[in-house]
Amino acid sequence: MAGPAGVFERAEALRAGSYEVIIASVGGGTVATSGAIALGGTRALGELPAVCDTVLVAGGPEAALLAAAATDLPNWLGRTACTARRVGSVCTGAFLLGWAGLLDGRRATTHWRGCERLQALFPAARVDADAIHAFDGVYTSAGVTAGIDLALALVAEDLDDTVAAEIARDLVVYLRRSGGQSQYSRMLAAQAAASPRLSRVLQWTAEHLDQPIRISHMAAQAGMSERTFIRQFGKEVGATPGQFLTRVRVEHARDLLERSDWALDRIAERSGFGSIDAFQRAFKAMQGTAPSVYRARFTAAPG
Repeated sequence: MAGPAGVFERAEALRAGSYEVIIASVGGGTVATSGAIALGGTRALGELPAVCDTVLVAGGPEAALLAAAATDLPNWLGRTACTARRVGSVCTGAFLLGWAGLLDGRRATTHWRGCERLQALFPAARVDADAIHAFDGVYTSAGVTAGIDLALALVAEDLDDTVAAEIARDLVVYLRRSGGQSQYSRMLAAQAAASPRLSRVLQWTAEHLDQPIRISHMAAQAGMSERTFIRQFGKEVGATPGQFLTRVRVEHARDLLERSDWALDRIAERSGFGSIDAFQRAFKAMQGTAPSVYRARFTAAPG
């Protein structure tokens, strides 16, 4: 909730009259969150304007979602979707859109951990497990911070990219995040499965991609022999060190292709590839297309 609300609040400060942000709940009043924060003075659904412009449903843990599904919220969402300009969700709020019947026949996403469950509960939906956010009649977004990505996209849609970019700079986030959920979930899953010692190696690797990195360097960071490191890395990360290194180099290059106008040889160098040929071969093997083709495709459809 806080991320998107912050985006719209900043948009209002930059363009007065753009947004009035209302925090609502089923019954109104103070609402406890799953963390240490309570929301005071929320407005009851029955007190909202007859026609809302934009409605975003925040997600939460499974117990909270099930409790919300047992209220009038899904029915209210179904009715509101008929009159509101747009309805969407942040993270697992997509489940409430599903219970409201708003995902049938539509492309949607949610946090990567919940995508399989979302598809099982709402088989008529087309769940895209890799999307950061999606629009197909309703707006849905991935994990918690993807709510910021979605809100920035809505501001760019309503006002312009200049305002959205200014807000992104203020929040120290990308205007349009590169890649999809899988690139982040793979890294996060690897770190979550890894011991603290190997997790530090993964982080160190990601921070030194513009430098030559050998398995011996990674093993040294872990304080292990190469043989022990390779065995332990495969056990914890599920890939060889070389495979992991190539993947993060390609993902870094993909990010640079999307948000910079650098020449391919510079991108190859900054991503740690020994040559542009090595970069192009690795990129095509992982992405299924050449770097130049990927960049042209992204430039043609930046949203």
